[in-house]
Parts: sequence; C-alpha cells; structure tokens
Amino acid sequence: MPARVLQEPLLRAVEEGFRSLPQRYLGGARGVDATYQVRLGDVGHTFEVQCKPQGARVRNGVGFRAADVVIGTDAQTWLELRAGELNGLEALFERRLYARGELDLALAFESLFALPDGRDPHLHLRHVELPGRRVSVLTLGRGSDVVLVHGLGSAKSSFLELAAQLAGAGHRVHVLDLPGFGGSSKPRLAPYSARWFADTVLDVMDVLGIGSAHLAGNSMGGRVVLELALRHPERARSVAALCPAVAFIKRDFHPLVRFLRPELTLVPHRIRRDLVERRLWSMFADPDALDPSVADLVVDEFQRIYGSAGGRIAFAASARNIYLDRPFGRGGFYPRLAELEAPALFVWGSEDPLIPPAFERHVTQWLPAAQQIVLDGCGHVPQVERAEQTAGLLRRLFANADALGGRRTPRSPGARARALRVAA
Repeated sequence: MPARVLQEPLLRAVEEGFRSLPQRYLGGARGVDATYQVRLGDVGHTFEVQCKPQGARVRNGVGFRAADVVIGTDAQTWLELRAGELNGLEALFERRLYARGELDLALAFESLFALPDGRDPHLHLRHVELPGRRVSVLTLGRGSDVVLVHGLGSAKSSFLELAAQLAGAGHRVHVLDLPGFGGSSKPRLAPYSARWFADTVLDVMDVLGIGSAHLAGNSMGGRVVLELALRHPERARSVAALCPAVAFIKRDFHPLVRFLRPELTLVPHRIRRDLVERRLWSMFADPDALDPSVADLVVDEFQRIYGSAGGRIAFAASARNIYLDRPFGRGGFYPRLAELEAPALFVWGSEDPLIPPAFERHVTQWLPAAQQIVLDGCGHVPQVERAEQTAGLLRRLFANADALGGRRTPRSPGARARALRVAA
C-alpha cells in the first residue's frame, strides 16, 4: 500500500488537532502576540498558528508574517502532545522535538491551549509583576514546591531537563528567569546583587502562594538560593547549591573590578556567535551531554538578550558583584554560611573551569554539616551534563528534608562534613 495512503488517517488526525486549537485557546489574558510555525517533517506539512489577545488562528501552510518561533517534530509526537500524553520538555529532551526562536515564546505555546476535555496544560508560563521588575516563571508538575534558579548569562533553559525529571517524581517545579536574564525584564538601574536576587525570588514565592520550598541553584543561582535561605530560613525546606559561585578567596583584581562600571556596557556591541558557542561548550567535560539543538537555542537566547542594553548591564553588574562578594570579615559570606539552618547539599564538578571543587574545603570549614558531592568528569552545569544523577541527588535531599518536617539540625562545629566523590 502506498505510503501516502498509510499517512492519510494520521494526517487527518493532525489536521483535526490543529483545527481545535482556537476553541482550546487560553491565551487572551496573557496578552501574547506571536506567530508559530509547527513543522511536521514526516508528513511534509507546516501549520501556522497566530496567537493574539483576542484569539488564535490556524492555517495549513505558511503565511506572510515571519514566524517568531519554529517548532519541528513529527505527527505522532504532535498527537501525543495534544492528548496530554507527553509534554513539550519531555519531547525536547527525548530529541523528538526542536524549537528555534525566543525561548519564552516557545515555552508559552503549550501553556496557551487547554488539553482535550478541558484539562489544564502540563506547563504554565506566567510573568509575575513585581515593583520595578517582571519575572518569567515556568511551572510544571504537582507536589511539594521546588524553585530552580539559573546562573550568570544563563536562563531557565539550563534547568528544563532537571525540572521535567523532578516534576515526574512528584514535585511542583518553578523555574524562573532572574531579572536581567531570559524572559524577565531588564531594569538598567537594578543592583543585581545576591541579596536583590534573593529578595526577588522571595517576592515571586509570595505571589505564587509558596510558603516554603526546596531551593536549588546553579553557579550564581546557587549563591542566590543560599542568600535566600540565610535571610529567610523559614522559607527554605532545603538548599542545593550546584557549582555555586561562592565568594572567591583570592581577589587579585579586586581594585580593578571595583573601578570598572557596568554602565560602560551601554555602548552597543555584540559577542560573536562562535565565541558564545565555544564558551558554552567549555562548560562541559562531556560535550555529548548537550543536545546540539538545545545548544543552538541557548546561544540564540544569549545573543538576543545580550544585544539589549539592559541585558548587557545585568550581565556586567552581576559578574562584578560575584567577584566583589566579601569572603570574610563583618558580613562576609563564609561566616554567614555557618548560620545556615536548612539541610544543604553542595555539588561540585571535578572538571569545572569556573568554580573548582577546591571550594569544597571552605564550605567544610564553615558548614561542616553540609553534604558535599564531587562529580568526577563533570563540568560547571551538572543539572545538564548529569541531569539524571543530579535529579537523584536532589530527590534524596528533598525526601530527607521533608522527613524532618521542617526541623533544623543543630550545627556542630566539631562535626566533619561528608565529602563524597562520585564516579561517572
């Protein structure tokens, strides 16, 4: 039987799924105005979906307006997504789907349409309005709350695979873009300090009705969640710091960095794509751990954000504050770290080019009760390079913390930290 005849029932089901989108549209209140192209390579069809505040329109083929987002997949995957048997993040990391264009718009697509029978979509993308800033937050799953915070120059994209795994394990996961990054607003006059970021995360939790949550952050995000847990211990059920950008002990360039001002980046400039790609891949000890299509999405997103004046100032100010973070003395990071009450996990990568695992010994000195793990053969982003392993470590931390029921473990200065080395 000809392949075309075999495809006809599949194509009819696909067309019916697209025809139903306007009736299932939820996006009016979100104010979205975007054009999506959905390319189904196996059946050779492209569908255009225009989403506006007043409604959604669908056409078979490509219109005159350039697409804001291109989504590529196959007909069977599309039908599974429509039926709610699969969510977009699962399809992305199973390499059954790719997306190009603005990341927030790509993530928003699934959240704009109800599933059949009126069920809510698996993913919810919202913009939380706060005084002087707006924060983009992706929520998925059900269960105890988990808040994930990205690192410098990154966005929620660095936590999407881990978020999908934690959501599948019985957690309600909130992945946010810090102001200045990703889909969040980029105020030029913001301080972009660990304290300001921590206050922002806390405000988001308040708006979303999250009393307390398990907190996890990578690099700069690790420093942010530690700050939040130190300042508001009642809001942190546990803290996981993944290659955290803790205070540097040696700061030879401190006078120069203090002198340089982030406002200098207002001068328009761009970073060449090949340099961004090279820097991204250098964060991984095992380059095969990163899907090239996801890498393209991340590089596109960085260049788009860094192309704005607000994005450049946020990057420069955040980097400057990381370097100037005081390690010791009054208000220094490490003496404050000794006061951390929440169950804590520190994960380091043996091949991390930015935050070497030698920082482990400083954490051991000031917070001996913390659990510390060194992942052999891992770079700076274990939640990507070792997503499954990192998810397992976090699930164990969360379960142990939940079993404590919010009780804090007294810090014993004489206790020895558990520093483990985990093989690949």
